[in-house]
Amino acid sequence: MASTRIVIAGASSLLGAELKSLLEESRFAAADFRLLDEEIAAGTLTEAGGEAAVIQPVEEESFNHANLIFFAGSPQFTAANLKLALTSGAKVVDLSGMPADREASCPWFPQLPDKALDFTGRGKMFSVLSAPATCSALLSLALKSLDLKNLSITHFRSVSEAGRGGIEELESQTAKLLSMQPTGSIVFGTQVAFNLLDRYGPESKFDLASAADSIRFQVAQALGSFGLIPATSLIQAPIFYGAGFSALADVDPAAEAAKISQACREAGFRVYKREEGFLGTLAAAGEDLMFLSEPDPDPSRPGLWWFYGAADNIRLPAFNAVRLAEKLLP
Repeated sequence: MASTRIVIAGASSLLGAELKSLLEESRFAAADFRLLDEEIAAGTLTEAGGEAAVIQPVEEESFNHANLIFFAGSPQFTAANLKLALTSGAKVVDLSGMPADREASCPWFPQLPDKALDFTGRGKMFSVLSAPATCSALLSLALKSLDLKNLSITHFRSVSEAGRGGIEELESQTAKLLSMQPTGSIVFGTQVAFNLLDRYGPESKFDLASAADSIRFQVAQALGSFGLIPATSLIQAPIFYGAGFSALADVDPAAEAAKISQACREAGFRVYKREEGFLGTLAAAGEDLMFLSEPDPDPSRPGLWWFYGAADNIRLPAFNAVRLAEKLLP
């Protein structure tokens, strides 16, 4: 792997840093790493492969001789540099959820049924699903054998999806509110601390509706004809890390809880038993698994079941990206 060049574009992001760390723990540890990011992050001193490294801005030669290029920054950063990356001839893996040109990419997560993806041939662009999209797609696949008729999922978004700025803003707002001081809202344009939101303030740099659309698009593209595409909503929650979700599924009325749980285990979920305690986003912190509580029947009518699930919104896509890299560079 010493002759393998891996470029991480968006290296200063939370996802980029986690991806680099996991690559350095994998069989790619001896690769030649190149760290790139937007101008504001250029010049940041870090390390790669155990040696000091400086994050560089993207230039015309930045992707030359690369074997594998990861985009782990903002969707806008990916869109601005994707064409240059593709002309390098390297395999490109997008983790940013960029909507533009995503139709041309091959969506992937480890539990996706074999779609005969062209890992070694002419396929050049691949996309790793976000944690919410992966959980949605996997739950649909898990329940398919139980005559799934409808599936509705509400995802709870953590502030780390907005990067370090989102984390700092929630921390600052929490401290100020507890001290009876006015809060600032540069990132979200409104109060996030001690609050649930279905949209951000007009001054926000982010758009919750666009984030929800990104999840829907990723799920639809990945599932295709494999499974039922769930109805999706997205709520901003006052949590720092993690991806939590609540789902309501309409399945075969004859299906029992044990059978449903077994189907979810076989699909790839780690089903959290009640005797293990409460399932929360903290249980998934630092894990590369998707967790699911045991299903609860809705008393309104047979066949309706409630699920609660959680995953690490940073670790899961980064871990899946490394597994994809192992397929792209066998």
